[in-house]
Amino acid sequence: MTIRDLMPWSRDANQASTLFRDRDQDPFMSLHREMSRLVDDMFRGFGSRLPSMLSSAGGSWPSVEISETDKEIRVTAEIPGMEDKDIEVLLDDGVLTLRGEKQAETDDKERQFSERFYGRFERRIPIGFEVEEDKVAADFRNGVLFVTLPKSEKAQSRTKRIPIGGKSTKH
Repeated sequence: MTIRDLMPWSRDANQASTLFRDRDQDPFMSLHREMSRLVDDMFRGFGSRLPSMLSSAGGSWPSVEISETDKEIRVTAEIPGMEDKDIEVLLDDGVLTLRGEKQAETDDKERQFSERFYGRFERRIPIGFEVEEDKVAADFRNGVLFVTLPKSEKAQSRTKRIPIGGKSTKH
């Protein structure tokens, strides 16, 4: 089988109809086509129910923003549609873990409509600094999680500002 055989189009219309006819008889091509359709349908369905929770196959959810000062690291995560009771924040061996789970059920007896939803996420963020674990704080407001991780004295002393001189040196 050549690469050209996998293409669903051809320059010659007669050859294209032969190509499609041969593929319909090939059980592997039929299976391949059906599996592709099922995967596409699955992700299309997730996208309509979850705001990028499961539909972001290429990226991670939730989206996070990490900022650092000399004294602390701040992690901000956007987690719309969830409540603080649905979210768990863990710090273990220099890795911050954001984990959550949401269950929802909609039931409209007038229209004979019922829908159930279940979603889970976990995001692991390596910190890279020693932090004062007993002073780590987390707050959740309006769908946004704020985590503040104070750096330990040892981590703060490792940071050294290097002045940038106006002269360039040649090597």
